[in-house]
Amino acid sequence: MTKLSIGYAAMLERFAPREAVELAEHAERSGFVGAMASDHFQPWTPTQGQSSFVWNVLTAIAERTTGDVGTGATAPTFRMHPAVVAQASATLAAMYPGRHWLGLAAGDALNEHVVGQYWPEAPERINRLFEAIEIIQKLFTGSRAGRDVKYSGQFFKLESSRLWTMPDEAPPIIVATAGPVTAKRAGKHVDGIMTVGAPIDRVAALFARFDEGLRESGRQSSATSKVLQLHLSWAPTDEEALANAMREWPVGAMRFGRSDIRSPFEFEQLARLVRPEDFEGRVIVSSDPDVHRAAIQRYADLGADRIYLHNAGRDQRAFLDVFARDVLPKVRR
Repeated sequence: MTKLSIGYAAMLERFAPREAVELAEHAERSGFVGAMASDHFQPWTPTQGQSSFVWNVLTAIAERTTGDVGTGATAPTFRMHPAVVAQASATLAAMYPGRHWLGLAAGDALNEHVVGQYWPEAPERINRLFEAIEIIQKLFTGSRAGRDVKYSGQFFKLESSRLWTMPDEAPPIIVATAGPVTAKRAGKHVDGIMTVGAPIDRVAALFARFDEGLRESGRQSSATSKVLQLHLSWAPTDEEALANAMREWPVGAMRFGRSDIRSPFEFEQLARLVRPEDFEGRVIVSSDPDVHRAAIQRYADLGADRIYLHNAGRDQRAFLDVFARDVLPKVRR
């Protein structure tokens, strides 16, 4: 079985930056390994109430912990040019060698449309993503070799330049996706795939498509990673767990595409349509730690080697303490 680590998902759309750092530190003391942080310009809903800059927060987390740190996930296509994302990632990796991975995605209008560009359909967003990845990879490779890089593509241009601060090893690139086509492209071009908790057969299909792309690329699977961000709602009672999910994480139960929605206030209106049964197969809602352990185990058995947990409740320390005692030690690694 693939070696598994279970880390903490710092949801920056829900917690102020200093609190997010303190929670990541508490998670590591409790036995969690590593942290990922969401890259948002706006929260999903006004109730969540935050959205700090991910690179500042990841640096602070890395300074106060010892595990891996990654973005879940950055869109290098609209708000920020891929060269800027490459510089941010290379700097973090240089500061904390061997600990940083770069999670990338095609992006959501909620965060990316704030700069007012034309918002394209999904196929173009995905093509933009992989062109951006090509630029980032060229910058990583060229800069480590001490040479300038230039690029002129369909969507981006890069004048002849390099990253003057580079780690000895470039950070691995992991593509976040819920789509099989992107999963296969990721297998051909990058170091890993990331997705969110979903019905087991859907996650299995994504992992299989990634492996298919990997085989076609001729690369070794041992050098890649399968990452899962698992949304759950634990609380002392089932009623409280459900109430937390409904109030704090209704987006997890929305069974439709969300990439074109531009405002937290629009999500707030849509959240009124969410019913308790909509969380089934998407967010684990239970007061029983063993229910959560069993769900984590099923994803681990699919081959996920890094699972980052996000709990919908506001009392994150209680969640971390209970899971450190009753869940993490019982998951087969």
